[in-house]
Parts: sequence; C-alpha cells; structure tokens
Amino acid sequence: MSEPRSSGENEARKSFFASLREFAKNAEKTAIVFHDRPHTYAGLIDEMALWQRRFDESEVTAGAVVALEGGYSLNSCAALLALIDRGAVLVPLGPLPDHKREEFLAVAEVETVVRAEGDGTGHIEHTGAHASHELFGRLRAASRPGLVLFSSGTTGSSKASVLDFAKVLSRYSIATNPRRILSFLSLDHIGGINTLLHTFSQGGTVVAVPERTPDAVFAAIAEHGVQILPTTPTFLNMALMSGAIERHDCTALTLVTYGTEPMPIQTLRRLTTALPGAHFKQTYGLSELGILPTRSKSDDTLWLKLGGAGFDYKIVDDVLWVRSDMAMLGYLNASAPFDEEGYFNTQDVVQVDGEYLRILGRRSEIINVGGEKVYPNEVEGVLLEADNVADVTVSGLPSPVTGMVVKATVRLITAEDGKAVAIRVRKLCREQLEAYKVPVVVEVSEAPQHSERFKKSRSV
Repeated sequence: MSEPRSSGENEARKSFFASLREFAKNAEKTAIVFHDRPHTYAGLIDEMALWQRRFDESEVTAGAVVALEGGYSLNSCAALLALIDRGAVLVPLGPLPDHKREEFLAVAEVETVVRAEGDGTGHIEHTGAHASHELFGRLRAASRPGLVLFSSGTTGSSKASVLDFAKVLSRYSIATNPRRILSFLSLDHIGGINTLLHTFSQGGTVVAVPERTPDAVFAAIAEHGVQILPTTPTFLNMALMSGAIERHDCTALTLVTYGTEPMPIQTLRRLTTALPGAHFKQTYGLSELGILPTRSKSDDTLWLKLGGAGFDYKIVDDVLWVRSDMAMLGYLNASAPFDEEGYFNTQDVVQVDGEYLRILGRRSEIINVGGEKVYPNEVEGVLLEADNVADVTVSGLPSPVTGMVVKATVRLITAEDGKAVAIRVRKLCREQLEAYKVPVVVEVSEAPQHSERFKKSRSV
C-alpha cells in the first residue's frame, strides 16, 4: 500500500494552485459554465477566497475530515479546491438516502459537513466527531490533503478508500491543450474528480449540466461547443436509443471517453457511425488507484493499452492486478487487497492479445452455468440488436440443475407482449451465442436499469 511522501508532490500541489491564479489574470478565460452562465477563473479564485474566510471563521483546519455536499456548480468546485488548498481530508458526497448518508459520515469519521449551494451560499456544521483512524493520522503527520471516496451503490456495504490528494494532483501537468469538457461524472466519483482537476490544470472549461438526461447533455454540447464528453456505456446507449444525438449539433465534439463498465461492441460501432467527427477512447480507473493512462487500439474496438509512468500491471489467473504511484493508503472499513509487491487486485477479468487488453467484467458478475463462464456484457451486446429493445441487463439466477442460468431483464421502446419478446430475443441469442449463454428467463421491465452513476445494476 502507498506511503505519503513530502517534497515533490507537495510542490505539485503548490504548482496546481499557482496555475489557477495565473489563469485568473486572463479576464476572459472561462473556468465553469453553470446554468448556461460562464464564470471566469478570476471568479473561481474569488469564490475560493470566500470559502477560505468561511473556513477560518468556522475553524476548519488542515487535517480536518470534511464532507462536501452539493451539486456541480461554481460554488461547490470552489469549496472543493479551497479544502484541498487548506490541507483538509475531503469526503465528497452525492445525493444519498438518509440512512446511507449517515453511514458514510460515520465510516469517514466526518468532523465537519460543508454544504455548497448552487446559488452561491454555503453552510458549515461541525458534527462533534473526532477522526482518529490511523490513515488520517498518516496524512496529518505528513501535512498532506486527503480524499475519501466510497464505492458505488446505495444498498449493501460500501468501501471507503483513502487517497493522498497531493499524489492525485501530481498527475496533472502544465497547460498544453485547454478544452471544453462536460461534467458528466459527479464529484464523489474518481472520474468526476479527474475531469475537474485535468480541465483546470489545462486552463480549460468545465460545462455543468442541470440534469444528466441525453437531451440535456447533448443540448449543452451543442450550445457551448463542448469538445470532450466523459461518460459511461450505459448513458451512451441511452443517448442512441433516445435519438438525442440526432436532435442536436455535435460537430464540436472531438472526443468521447467511456469507462466504469464494459462497453458492448455493437453499441460502440453504432456510436462511431452516429458521431463520425469524434474519437472514442476507453478509460480505466478505480477509486483505489486513480485514473490510469490508456490508449485504445482503434475507435471501434474494445482492446486497449493500459498503464504508463507511475503505473504497472500483471495478470494472475485472468484477473488484472495494478500497481499505482497514487494508490490509496487503504480502506477505512476493510482490508486492502494489495499483494507483497504493491499490486492491487482489481477483480476485473481480462483477455490478453500481446500488449493489448480487453476488460471482460468483474469476476463477481460472471455467471457460471454448469461450469461454463458467461460474461453479461457479451449477451447484452447481442440483445441490444433485437427489435424494440431499448436496454437490457443480464445477470445470473440460481438453478438447482446448473448452479446458475442466464436471466435477461429487458426494457422496451414501445409496449409489447412479454412472451413475444422472450421468443424473439432467445431466437436471436441462439443464432449468435452458445446454448448455455441463451437467457432461460426473459423479463420485461420499465424500471431503470442503472445506478445514479449510470452504471448497470446487476443485483438479482
């Protein structure tokens, strides 16, 4: 597991904030577009200074464990940056059920809750807790800011990883290519943090959207000339099925990055046709490791090169293990799966072709049918080609005969008899897949099939 170091990474932290102040000297340089209104880097620096005064008044000190709540806005981004600059341990929280919020506050030993409202107001409340976890002690001893990220999901147990924020900032270099990037991934997600820090390190512009619907996202792309869209395969499929891509001008879009879950190859090929002016790049990252450098073999393939400076990997029994300079210090509420060499078990099953990898999915999601492995993504890719299918989620269902069978939950474009749907999708699967991969159970449902982070929900 990773150890805090001092000089170089703390210098990177100073350099990052020096760059922000340098960008602020250009009165026309836009940092954030929020509610269709541009806000300059000078305005961002002013908002950061306001938060610093609030923190002084409320005695929020370096090393304090601080939860930050609030949607993506100039105000929340300024609060986040001010907390990093102050040397606090940041715990960004998205919208959560009350019981889950209380769980996260307790696990992270949150000492102060900061609420950054979209209208520019702010609220600071001390919880009375004292953060005594040894991982926080290590950050405080090294005078380093920290970051606590919770694994996705609103039910079940979520792991809380602790990262050294100075190491996170050290991954961002001097400005070379400022661009306009849409803020799709939220700030409680490593991808959202990466979007924000990368964009600001380059002097680019973050375009925030009021809601993450296909039309809202692609309308913002058209109106504000967004060049980069970081998102998920699930959302991109929704955009295709809704027709939003066709309804809006996407000519400014030059790069679409996708990650967090496997992409169905059929969906990727449809996207390259729908957005011929954009390149497509598969990303790979985990809260525990940060965002790894990747390079896709081509726009219409799922093979990629993984790693670069500060990263290394190995494959053990078809599972990807990664070593990262910015790896977490550990979990607050679980043991960390690092081996003796510092490699982290990602639980992702991969195929290897020379220097290229293909991510097949989490080992826990593999469906074992009588000893044969079924990867949900492969079956979903076939079913998305079926007539009248808007979305599909494949999962395993217990069976007394084979251990598991394949279940497909289908969301339709227009209402249709469920039996007719089942007959059609099974026929299509039999034509393209081995018999054990054909869904035994086909269920039609109108319920959303993704989490708040637009990632497939595969719970049975």
